[in-house]
Amino acid sequence: MSYKPNLDIAKMYASFASPICEIDCGEQCRQFNPSGNPFCCDICVAVPVALKEEWTWLKTKTQLWHKLRGDECPTDPIDKEKMKSETPNYMHLMACKGPAFCERDYRTLSCRQFPFSPYITTDDRLIGLTYNWDFEEVCWVISNLDRVREEYRKEFLDIYDNLLFEYPKEYDSYYWLSEDMREHFSNAQRSIPILHRDGNFYLLDPNTDEITSANPSSFPKFGPYR
Repeated sequence: MSYKPNLDIAKMYASFASPICEIDCGEQCRQFNPSGNPFCCDICVAVPVALKEEWTWLKTKTQLWHKLRGDECPTDPIDKEKMKSETPNYMHLMACKGPAFCERDYRTLSCRQFPFSPYITTDDRLIGLTYNWDFEEVCWVISNLDRVREEYRKEFLDIYDNLLFEYPKEYDSYYWLSEDMREHFSNAQRSIPILHRDGNFYLLDPNTDEITSANPSSFPKFGPYR
């Protein structure tokens, strides 16, 4: 008999609803996107995913979402099969109607966490948040980590402490994503910014996992946010 995680999607969504920043970060980046949409809400930039349990719940509550077809970006077709091969089999690739029709109560976890992911050390400790480096050049938040609200950080960690316990496959995915991040930043000879669970900011050595206290206002800025 296969293991089924004990997930209360409605409760998870209600417990992870705080905005990332005091300001609307989407308004800060959309001016640099030719589509006029915030980059995180542009299916042609970032394809969201949903746990299968999320999709089962969402489709009874809203018409906002559909499973990715691959034709959502006519001028820049999405390679659905390639993306599917890179997506865990317990998740669906998703698409929504777009930011003009967003129903915030029904955003997926991947929308709520963007651009962040749990950082798991080589010795299996979830110490805090880091970000998806693929979006450094477009995401305003990545260049303004000091603006991330403490309430958001706490909600993020509360959710993922529980989710990664209930869903071992998700833990494994983030463990290996953290390993990929260490390799990427090591090759680039850069430190990894960490929004630690203790409320402070650190730079992490990707070769040793050692952390050093840091002022987030001194973190690198990217793209048009320099």
